[in-house]
Amino acid sequence: MKKIYSILAGLLLTASVFAQAPQKMSYQAVIRNSSNALITSTPVGMKISILQGSPTGTAVYVETQTPSTNANGLVSLEIGTGTVVFGNFTTIDWAMGPYFIKTETDPTGGTAYTIAGTNELMSVPYALFSANAGVGGFTHYLGEAFNGGIIYYLYKGSDGLEHGLIVALTESTATWQTTGTLVNANRTEDGAYNTTLMTGSPAATYISTLGAGWYLPSIDELGLLYYNRYSAQKGLRTGGNTLLSNTALYWSSTEYNAPAAYYFDFGIGYANGGGKTSTFTVRGVRAF
Repeated sequence: MKKIYSILAGLLLTASVFAQAPQKMSYQAVIRNSSNALITSTPVGMKISILQGSPTGTAVYVETQTPSTNANGLVSLEIGTGTVVFGNFTTIDWAMGPYFIKTETDPTGGTAYTIAGTNELMSVPYALFSANAGVGGFTHYLGEAFNGGIIYYLYKGSDGLEHGLIVALTESTATWQTTGTLVNANRTEDGAYNTTLMTGSPAATYISTLGAGWYLPSIDELGLLYYNRYSAQKGLRTGGNTLLSNTALYWSSTEYNAPAAYYFDFGIGYANGGGKTSTFTVRGVRAF
């Protein structure tokens, strides 16, 4: 009768970075069978995936290895040195976690993986994190093409991680609302929140066509875009994308009152309130 095996994930121990050599992360696991007996002194096939965001998140790196268990059923391997299936271990942006390690195991040494386990990487070894950190601890830069747009603002959050705002590559024109109806989209700093409240809004409808994660910027986020237009514009121009206008009025998602919402004048550089049924320029942003 075919046995069902289980794996007990071990500790992530160390990381090492060498010039002209791949980064790697040590990993240990104990292999047991369905009777809780150790699988000892046996080659096992393993597939290791680094998942981003959640235990079912996107795999940013996948490799396979065939380590052997020792007399205590322990396998020791170095993630980053196996046979690469997908991705590049050396370019993983560890600041963009959380990350999870998923292991799939074939105790017979092949690739018929019958068991799987996923564990969160609670802390990233310093050598790996620092190797990917840029100037000032940032891994990204203003004007960088990233996640479907151009980064125009970067900051370190209270979680100690790098965050930023991205402007879309294209724009359109639309009214804020077909009628002046109060929806309480009044946050000056949170465009994502505001956009979810924008009912009867051709502007919000256009933003929804950009895909998940995009929203109409708040007036503060729009102001940041104007004052960081230098970097955004250079990135947009390099990619041959739609440039930000130097004359247009851009809708924000921040409501002023029932008949009006805030816009930002990219010709003069100031915020003001405009009638919601006016047709202004609409440009999406997203956060990371």
